[in-house]
Amino acid sequence: MSGERPAEGGRAAPEGLGLENRALLERFQAGKKMGLARAISLVENEHPGFQAFLHAVLTTPRFGNRVGLTGPPGAGKSTLVAALSRAYRERGEEVAVVAVDPTSPYSGGALLGDRIRMNDLTTDAGIFIRSMASRGSLGGLATTTKEVLDLMDAFGFPWVLVETVGVGQTELEITGAADTVVVILVPESGDAIQAMKAGLMEIADIFVVNKADRPGADRLVKDLQLAIHLKEGSALRDVPAHHGVDLRRVGVLASARARSTKGDEPEGWEIPVLKTVAQTGEGVPALMEAVARHRSFLEATGGLEERRKARAAGRVRDVVQRELRRAAWSSHKVQQILEAGVDDIAAASETPYSLAEEILVALLGPGWRRPGVTGDGGGA
Repeated sequence: MSGERPAEGGRAAPEGLGLENRALLERFQAGKKMGLARAISLVENEHPGFQAFLHAVLTTPRFGNRVGLTGPPGAGKSTLVAALSRAYRERGEEVAVVAVDPTSPYSGGALLGDRIRMNDLTTDAGIFIRSMASRGSLGGLATTTKEVLDLMDAFGFPWVLVETVGVGQTELEITGAADTVVVILVPESGDAIQAMKAGLMEIADIFVVNKADRPGADRLVKDLQLAIHLKEGSALRDVPAHHGVDLRRVGVLASARARSTKGDEPEGWEIPVLKTVAQTGEGVPALMEAVARHRSFLEATGGLEERRKARAAGRVRDVVQRELRRAAWSSHKVQQILEAGVDDIAAASETPYSLAEEILVALLGPGWRRPGVTGDGGGA
C-alpha cells in the first residue's frame, strides 16, 4: 500500500455522519494517513457520529495480519515491535502499530508517547504509529483499541502490530484483537512460573524469550517447552495418576480452555519458543517466519475464520454493553430513581440489587426478568 488509494466510487454517504465526518470518510477512503489519524481520534474520543463512521468504513472489509505482542513489564515489547517493523519495511511492506500505554491520571492520555518509545520509526512514511491510553482497562488493551484496529485493517495495512500495556495484570483481551499472539518473556524474575500463573500459557501462539544474551535464557526456553508439553498433555503421557491427579487430563482441560478463548479452532499447532535480542535484531527473522507459519496454519485449518467470527461476536457484545451503559446513565428517569433510592439504601429499606432491578425495569420494560429468576423472589 503505497501512495494514496482511490476513493470507493459510487457509494452513497451513510446517514448520521454529518458534513465534517463525510469529508473525513472521503479522505480515509482515499488512503490519506492524516485522514486515518483523524478517524482514530474520532473513534477513540467517541465524538458524535463515530459509530456511523465505523459502520461506513467496515462495510468494505479488509483483513491485514494482526499480531499482538504482550508480556510483563521490562520484557522489551516496544523494542521488539520496532525491530519487527523495520524488518517488514525492509521487505517493502507497510506497518501500523498500536502501542497501549498506562493512562495519565491528569490528562487521561497515554503516559508514554510513540515519539518517545519508537522515535527512530516516526520518520518512515511506511510506518504508522499510534499510542493509546489504557483508560483503566484491566485486560491490557484500551476499550477502543479493537475499533482502532478495525480502522487500520480497513485502511489497508498488510501488518497491524498491537502492543499491550504490560503492567502485570492478566492481559487476555489480546486474544480478541489479534490473529497471532506473541508472548514475550525475559530470562530473569521467574517468568516461566509467572506466565503460567497469569494465564499467558493459555493465550500464546508463539513464545519469545527476549534479551536472550543474558544468563538463564536457555533454562527459560526449556522451562517453557516443558510447560507447553504439560499443557498439551504430551509430556509425562505415560506417567500414571498420582494421588488421584491425572496430568494428562490436566493438559487436555487446559487446551480446551485455550480453544474456547481463541475460538473453536483445530488442534495441531505446536507453540514455538524462540530467542531474540531485539536491540540487535537477532532472532527477528525467525520470529517473522513463525508468525507467517502460524498464519498459514490458521488459513489451512479454518482457524483464522473461526477467530474472526469469535472476534466479531465479541465486538457486538462490546458495542451493546457500551450503548446500554450510555443509555442507562444518560436517562433522566434513571437518574431520578438513583437519587431517590440511595437514601432508601442508607435506611436499609432498599439494597443496591433491588434498586438496580428497578432501573433495569425502567430501561427494558416491565417484562424484564433478572437471568435465572423464574418468578417473584424465586430462583431458577
